Amino acid sequence: MNATVRIFDGLVIFLAVVGIAYAYLTGTSRSGVEWVGTTAMVLSAGLCLLIGGYLRFVARRISTLPEDYEEAEISDGAGELGFFSPHSYWPFFMALSIFFLAYGAAFWNWWILIAGAVAVIITASALVFEYHWGREKH
Repeated sequence: MNATVRIFDGLVIFLAVVGIAYAYLTGTSRSGVEWVGTTAMVLSAGLCLLIGGYLRFVARRISTLPEDYEEAEISDGAGELGFFSPHSYWPFFMALSIFFLAYGAAFWNWWILIAGAVAVIITASALVFEYHWGREKH
């Protein structure tokens, strides 16, 4: 976890320096500071700071991970990473419903927006409960 925290700390420093330099260099131009890019850099640095802070908080509560050792082998990190459904169609339908939700929000078509929101709720529920639904056993 310490390696991951160091990566995010480096990103915070990099994005803060680049954001300040970007604001300064665009400020010396004829049109003045370009606020969209400056804001994006500063907010990206802030988000990396939040993620790094969370990882630092979690690192105190778990044991040392294999990636924190200099001489760790690949096999030290072996083990079960989770269950991933090999034949599920629900991620595709969820992505499609998110597309319709975003399309409705972008063009402010309220009926597409509502249909996309309902579809996101249905597909997210189906994805979560995919292995809990089945034929009744009685």
